[in-house]
Amino acid sequence: MPDTPPVISVSDAELDDLRARLRATRWPEPWPGEGWEAGADQRELRRLVRYWAAAYDWRRHEAAVNALPSHFADLDGTPLHYLRYDGEHPDALPIVLTHGWPSTVLELTELAQRLATPSRYGGQPADAFTVIVPSLPGFAFSPQRRALTGAEQTHDLWHRLMHDELGFEHYAAHGGDLGAGITSRLAEAHPEAVVGIHLLAVAAPADPDPAGLTAEEKSYLASVAAWQAEEGGYQHQQSTRPLTLAPALTDSPVGLLAWIVEKYRAWSDCGGDLSTRFQDDFLLTQASLYWFTRTISTSFRPYYEYAQGLTRRVERVDVPTAVALFPADLSRPPRSWAERTYDIARYTHMPRGGHFAAHEEPGLLAQDVTEFFRDHRRPGRRAHDGAALKETTRGGGDGRGEAARVGPSGR
Repeated sequence: MPDTPPVISVSDAELDDLRARLRATRWPEPWPGEGWEAGADQRELRRLVRYWAAAYDWRRHEAAVNALPSHFADLDGTPLHYLRYDGEHPDALPIVLTHGWPSTVLELTELAQRLATPSRYGGQPADAFTVIVPSLPGFAFSPQRRALTGAEQTHDLWHRLMHDELGFEHYAAHGGDLGAGITSRLAEAHPEAVVGIHLLAVAAPADPDPAGLTAEEKSYLASVAAWQAEEGGYQHQQSTRPLTLAPALTDSPVGLLAWIVEKYRAWSDCGGDLSTRFQDDFLLTQASLYWFTRTISTSFRPYYEYAQGLTRRVERVDVPTAVALFPADLSRPPRSWAERTYDIARYTHMPRGGHFAAHEEPGLLAQDVTEFFRDHRRPGRRAHDGAALKETTRGGGDGRGEAARVGPSGR
């Protein structure tokens, strides 16, 4: 491996400062209730903070981050960090994976390895991808973009990276959360280059006629409204007054941890127990990356920019699209809803997993991505016949079993 500077290098003074802040936390007065009902559970938070301050080994995780296959591109003055995993097959299809919030590229590393070297996981080398995993601008390793003009869109940076910088004439794309929107806009803007996309969420159609909605779609929209009322406070704050929130989370590591760890619990398939899906070290490494790079503030920018109209809406995506819905994710739209905006070629209902699917169920997700792109590894090829159009319900096990086929209108 060439001798390259570390991606992150935290001084002893910075590490000592973090630990001192954790030990000196000014805790709020306890509420009479317990648990997660009103937000982050204070007992669980205190436990994580004690571990973070006394036993969590940042230096081990810092070394692991710096051992990742990191690269940097300069796109006309916009620096961009990305990971690159070369496929084990000479004809590996390039694919760009895009993370969301409150994630970093660390969430996607196991998925990337499975896609790049499928033979290590019981797959076929011919299914390999060359995987590119960029850090979103303003998240940890990629500095934030320039002025809030709306002119420099993230999806355009992705195309410049994949096509102009790395020389991929044609490539695939996958994303969830914020990454699903970026992936959708990438395919919409560059259909000549993007052979297909795989999503964990879909953009809402622009101004659908209420009279034309199906009963299933109306039920779905009611569930979205209920979720927004119960869980959407973070999104409203980050979309409207992010800079009021940012100083508190940048100055208090416990405040930062509370803000993000509650989302890992609420949005994952953990049954209320974080430890069933996330090790303490994973959660604290994600929090530490935001803390040491001071990027929790800039990670809010995509929410604010979209709310301000600086990020354009997705109108129509005409490249072949696969959607994988995990049962504990934020929303699970019916296929007909997605078809209003996308050229849907595959719709899969997963048996388990949540919003952080690449970390929770990397095997299931890698299999779904692999199966979809077997039919879309060449530009212009569309498998719009037979089983390719059918909705699927994925079976259990380790993700390597056959999918059970069901009709396109039902689960």
